[in-house]
This record gives sequence, structure tokens and C-alpha cells, in this order.
Amino acid sequence: MTKQGLSFKSVPAEPGKSVVTTIGSTRIEGWDQKKVEETLKTTGYKSGADKSQVNWVMAELLLVIMVIYVTMVYGPIAAFLVELFPTQIRYTSMSLPYHIGNGWFGGMLPLTATAMVAATGDIYYGLWYPIVVAVMTVIIGAIFLTETKNRDIRTYDHSMLP
Repeated sequence: MTKQGLSFKSVPAEPGKSVVTTIGSTRIEGWDQKKVEETLKTTGYKSGADKSQVNWVMAELLLVIMVIYVTMVYGPIAAFLVELFPTQIRYTSMSLPYHIGNGWFGGMLPLTATAMVAATGDIYYGLWYPIVVAVMTVIIGAIFLTETKNRDIRTYDHSMLP
């Protein structure tokens, strides 16, 4: 049901019995994808968006706005990471956490969000994963990151700190 973009409720199966899917008043014993699709079609479910109803200009505008948000984050991050570490260890200290963060947290997003949706049956529940990661980033950044304005980034001289 997740693939069709439908919210659903999972009920633990009884041992030794087949899966039961109920759509409206129709009850389907076992798993039969074709029967599920037919039942959805008869109940009025549309398998895709009506492309004539899409506001293409607004959709494009929203995409441009989201790209601007991404550039607002990725533009300053390089300068920020350069200032954060001394020159002797800068490449490793920048590259390792950056790629672990993007690889693990970003790379696991589709799998984790889909698993969350499948576990709860709510098609919007997977949005909690990026929200929680973003909130964690703000909190950890606010608590542990220090100002680098007066730091000598070439020698990492701590005596220059206020």
C-alpha cells in the first residue's frame, strides 16, 4: 500500500492464517496485487495525478525556491568548515564528518523514511526522519560549535581566543 501512496493500518496476523486486506467493504484473502489494484480502481482511487490539473508554473517556482534554500546551506558550509579546523588536519577533519553525515544520514533517508511509513501506515510519517535530523543539527550546532572569528586558522593558536 505504501507504493500506491495510501495510508493504511497494519494489524498483527494470526499464526497460520493468510494476510487479509480490507479496502472499503471489500475483503481480500491472501496477497493478490491485481485484486488490490482492481478494488482500488472500483472504489475511485486514481493511480496517478491528473497532469492537466497541475499548476506547472507554481511547481517550478517551488522547485527553484527549494534549490535556493539548498544553495543557502551548501554555499557557506565550505567556508565554515575551513575555519573550523587547523590546516594540518583540515582535509581529513572536513571530509570525514561531511561524507559520513551526507552518506549515512542522507543516504539512509529513503530507506528509513519508507520503513517508517510501512511500519505506521501513515504516508507522511517518514517526514519525521529529516525533521528530527535537522533539529538535532541545530541543537548540536548551537551547543558545541564555537565562534572562529578570532582564531588563527593557520596555526590553530588557542591563545588568540578571547
